[in-house]
Amino acid sequence: MMPTEVWTFFYGSYINLDVLKEVNYIPRRYEVARLPGFDITIGPLANLVRSDQHTAYGIVATGTHAELDRLYDHAKDVLGGQYLPEAVLVQTLSGQWLPALTYISPSLGGESPSHDYVDRIAGPARAYGFPSWYVDRLESFKTTS
Repeated sequence: MMPTEVWTFFYGSYINLDVLKEVNYIPRRYEVARLPGFDITIGPLANLVRSDQHTAYGIVATGTHAELDRLYDHAKDVLGGQYLPEAVLVQTLSGQWLPALTYISPSLGGESPSHDYVDRIAGPARAYGFPSWYVDRLESFKTTS
């Protein structure tokens, strides 16, 4: 019996399929989506904050609960960020609304992200065709060291 897959909205470095492969997670289906009512922050890791003035872009992808547990254990143990699941409603670029999980950290620092980390998000964002204003927003998290 195949494990149940759920849709999950990724918005940070997990929009990068190469990063997902590092923890042996290869989504069977994914597509570009947006999440109204949230803004992205990066400091030092990507996170979402509620905002009635913003929309976060990312990908919505299928995965099993075991894959998601492995992915977010990696986020906690290797990257140093604890993320908790939250139910959201995302809109694909084709206009379809999907219920999905997303993972949000209740307690990320505020430190500046590394340029490499921002690049692991901004590169795929460009390739997926995210709006240019959103890619500029991602790039704005790079700071001069």
